[in-house]
Amino acid sequence: MDGAQTPAPAAVLILLGPPGAGKGTQARMLEEKFGLVQLSTGDLLREAVAQGTEAGRQAQAVMQAGDLVSDEIVIAILRDRLAQPDTAKGVILDGFPRTTVQAEALNRLLEETGQKVNAAVSLDVDDAAMVERVSGRYTCARCGEGWHDSFKQPKVAGTCDNCGSTEFKRRADDNAETVASRLQAYHAQTAPLIGFYADRGALIRIDAMGEIDTIADKLSAIVRTATA
Repeated sequence: MDGAQTPAPAAVLILLGPPGAGKGTQARMLEEKFGLVQLSTGDLLREAVAQGTEAGRQAQAVMQAGDLVSDEIVIAILRDRLAQPDTAKGVILDGFPRTTVQAEALNRLLEETGQKVNAAVSLDVDDAAMVERVSGRYTCARCGEGWHDSFKQPKVAGTCDNCGSTEFKRRADDNAETVASRLQAYHAQTAPLIGFYADRGALIRIDAMGEIDTIADKLSAIVRTATA
């Protein structure tokens, strides 16, 4: 090893929004268009455990004990992931940070490589309309592409446009009662983050109840500004 450090990601974008706001759909579109890498806490933990990294072994021990993985371990796993070459064009953080403590820790991590959060994008939704949106969604069992009974159906009924699979699945907790509860919890947890990034001039709010392509265009403009 020559000790050379992998260049830090060109852009760091955070997507804030409740379940069903479209974060996953938009993140995949940005990945394809700009070569960014979507990083979610769950995926990061699973990858670190599978790869057997030091932080991954620590996370596995904690999870096997039935405890929550600490912010310190999550940050360590994120540090390892950001050092990978495929993140050089930028990353999209989905589901992290969830608290201002995590946001502060993220800032310290990014400062190590001279980086910062370029934009924290809040996908704002109408809670009542979200119930219909979430209760009607389903995904391709093979590739994970998201679909919806009313808003986004495959061109050929029962066949995924993306991979041709005919198998789909729905989350058992995608019902009105659960959605309302999740929305309430999200707003309570995320309100401090909205203020945190607004105070630092990094918050951008987008109406996420519009057309998918319209939202994608707005996010694309944000990415172009961040990577200019």
